[in-house]
Amino acid sequence: MVDNDVNELELLNKICQTAKKEGKLSGKNLTELYELFGQRFTKALEALQENRVKKYVFRPSNRTVWIVIGKERDYLLMPEAEFCTCNDFYFRVLDCKVHLCYHLIAQKIAHKLGWFEKIEEQDDLYKSLMDEWKKATA
Repeated sequence: MVDNDVNELELLNKICQTAKKEGKLSGKNLTELYELFGQRFTKALEALQENRVKKYVFRPSNRTVWIVIGKERDYLLMPEAEFCTCNDFYFRVLDCKVHLCYHLIAQKIAHKLGWFEKIEEQDDLYKSLMDEWKKATA
């Protein structure tokens, strides 16, 4: 396990770059990611395999919202801020026990490799969808 959060993200990016060049996550990539993130990677990989990472793009504003469909509800992510609305984020990431929850790991891999479903919606749905996603966190 890597102690330094920056190294964790750098390694994740490096592995994703290699996988993108090869067009797949190799056995070596999978092993490296598991060694880096443990069970969080296993859950992230499951989310990726089940196509549960969604990128909503609202038109015409071009606002983008990332969602990972979890086991109990949909989780709203803000990848630039490395924020997620899941309990793991609140109890482990904010307590500095881990740097990323599995939803953020899945989103970062999905974004780098293009393994997400892109959903386009009109701007007039933005507020109601955001209200729905935020309500799920309350």
